[in-house]
Amino acid sequence: MKVSEMARLAGVTAETVRHYTREALLHPERAPENGYQLFGQADLERLRFIKRARTLGFSVAEIRDILAHADHGDSPCPMVRDLLASRLPEIRTRIQELEALATRMEEALDAWTEIPDGTPDGHSLCRLIESFPAPLTNSRDGHKETR
Repeated sequence: MKVSEMARLAGVTAETVRHYTREALLHPERAPENGYQLFGQADLERLRFIKRARTLGFSVAEIRDILAHADHGDSPCPMVRDLLASRLPEIRTRIQELEALATRMEEALDAWTEIPDGTPDGHSLCRLIESFPAPLTNSRDGHKETR
């Protein structure tokens, strides 16, 4: 099957198929008469696997390692479990950071309802942002900030 059919059957774009081919996750054959990439059923199943792995947060490099294990007849399952187990605390921390950001954004919008718009005048760039209290620490990099 050609790229467009492969994409349709897998529920992705043709560019996604091309991307994973460039990343060496898919290995199509070339049609001798026109050089088109031709994919088989095994490629389709592999693409569907890649799509599932991406929905679980695996990077292209991690998926490449997972597929390499499987291609060599080794079970990638222990590695997959370890990767997810190590990543989950990071994701939970990121969720907390995003929830805190959403709260700060809501507070800012509430506080800004009564503040008039202004124009930069050499002393002020944007009254809205300048009126909002600066945090004591930056949760992203842990460095102290000054007020």
